[in-house]
Amino acid sequence: MSERRLRALRPFKKAARPPAAPRPTDEQPGTAAPAEQPPVRRPSMITAALYQEGHRISTHDSLAETFVKLREAPGSMAWIGMHRPTEAELLSVADEFDLHKLSVEDAMEAHQRPKLERYGDTLFVVLRAARYMDDAEEVDFAELHIFVGPDFVITVRHGAAPDLVAVRRRMENSPDLLKRGPEAVLYAILDTVVDGYAPVVAGVENDVDEIETEVFGGDPKVSRRIYELSREVVEFQRATRPLNRILDGLSAGFEKYGIDEELRRYLRDVADHATHVTERVDGFRMALQDILTVNATLVSQQQNEEMKQLAQGSHAQNEEIKKISSWAAILFAPTLVGTIYGMNFDHMPELRWLLGYPFALALMAVVCLSLYVVFKRRNWL
Repeated sequence: MSERRLRALRPFKKAARPPAAPRPTDEQPGTAAPAEQPPVRRPSMITAALYQEGHRISTHDSLAETFVKLREAPGSMAWIGMHRPTEAELLSVADEFDLHKLSVEDAMEAHQRPKLERYGDTLFVVLRAARYMDDAEEVDFAELHIFVGPDFVITVRHGAAPDLVAVRRRMENSPDLLKRGPEAVLYAILDTVVDGYAPVVAGVENDVDEIETEVFGGDPKVSRRIYELSREVVEFQRATRPLNRILDGLSAGFEKYGIDEELRRYLRDVADHATHVTERVDGFRMALQDILTVNATLVSQQQNEEMKQLAQGSHAQNEEIKKISSWAAILFAPTLVGTIYGMNFDHMPELRWLLGYPFALALMAVVCLSLYVVFKRRNWL
């Protein structure tokens, strides 16, 4: 029996209850009502159960009860599911199962990269689950931390995905698989996470197709959507790329620690699916890069067309201004002559000249004709 099983059970101290606030009575007519107590935090433990030979033998509502029953049932396996546990809850589990402090620190925080680490006889696996939300047309990522030991499996979820209740139900319906131990549970979780990528791949593929249509349709908002989807695809790559390395490490460990061949076959099937997903995600990123390049080219062409149209409009406007200016100059010449001879000064010799009027008209005609010829040669008219 392991050293952990032989340790004496540490007493669990209950927190002291605060004294009850006095209620208002007839002798205390003005006593205020007691202050409202803060809401009690929902327990982070979703399910804790013991299994033996592939069958559930007990279900527990608290960690303390689970620890006690596990010590009392040699050869059993504890499967504890937790969702966003508090530091005290996680430290309690770590102390009971001798979890390495570095893995516990990682499990307390989300934002960890997918990885596989071994601390003695305990495996620590970090996975990034994903789900596609149709209404928002975006991908939601969640983290899952898994501790796998000789007689226990502990899952710590930071997010909604994956549905580990379905995993537990599947394993309980397959006792032949469940009795293979904690490694079989780890396989089932990996299989669920990888299979959960399939709807996400389909949703992203549909988004890529829609973006292609919008790009060639000239939608001005498509650039923002390309950027947002590219970020999701990059995040998807960060979740899927380390899977092959994790599965290779598990395969090597299974061989080293003598895991049966049937479980290795299951694991190879998960690896095939993970490789397929990784290739599809890489293809999405390349497609989005090509779409972004095409969109930039189309936007540039559209801007060039707009600049060309603007230049053509400006040129036509300049031509009109030339014509208006030319006619204004031609009409200004007779106005200038008529204005000079209309001043009626006494000492203007042309006013008493017999040929003054014909001369003025001839001068106006010559000046106008000269300006017309000059402007016509310059293509202003």
